[in-house]
Amino acid sequence: MDGPTGDARIDGFEALTRRLLGAPTVLGTLEQVVDAAVRLVSGAALASVTLRDRDGRFSTPVRTHPVAVSLDEVQYRTRSGPCLDAAVPEGPGFAASDDLGAEERWPEFSEAAHHEGYDAIISTELLPTPGEGLTGALNIYSHDARGLSAADRHTALLLATHASLALAHARVAELADLQRADLARAVDSRDVIGQAKGILMTRRGIGADEAFALLRRTSQELNVKLIDLARTLTTRHDEIDRG
Repeated sequence: MDGPTGDARIDGFEALTRRLLGAPTVLGTLEQVVDAAVRLVSGAALASVTLRDRDGRFSTPVRTHPVAVSLDEVQYRTRSGPCLDAAVPEGPGFAASDDLGAEERWPEFSEAAHHEGYDAIISTELLPTPGEGLTGALNIYSHDARGLSAADRHTALLLATHASLALAHARVAELADLQRADLARAVDSRDVIGQAKGILMTRRGIGADEAFALLRRTSQELNVKLIDLARTLTTRHDEIDRG
């Protein structure tokens, strides 16, 4: 079966690396990976990613065709299949079949895949996400029995390695964005509460501690968040004065 030449595959991986590192989210990274799988693996007709969370729940966040979700769901329901074998931490990290029409290890999945016209599969582990208990597998299907060669298996392993590194990079970037957003909110909250305290200190001739205690007590009595009360006071204090 014709596929990318060696040089074309190298160029493809270089381009993929740039796209993966530029993907702003984990989901965007995974979408790049499955799209690359059907381009760079010569026998590939379909690709998906299986993820397993820390509670052992499986999901298929990305796929190149909806049929992949159906085939993955068969495995999740029966707790049997190459995607699960590759994704679970205690598993071998790799599972494959050259002929799903004759495969006996995963009977329900193999029958479903063969019925949909997919007769070979490679599933290879995605490295765990540090600190989150998240594991997964990259799954690549072929229409043809023995349609995925040894070279395709090697390419799949390289793709999974690239994907694992890019996922870690994307997750770090997402966490950094969240931390920056949290810091910005914290600074904004501090400034708003400080302004509200200043207004109360000026109007009532009280100190900073008394002003903060008044804000806190009022927020509890009105059952509103302190920051929301402070923001109302700072943005509507002229209107409140006129009232």
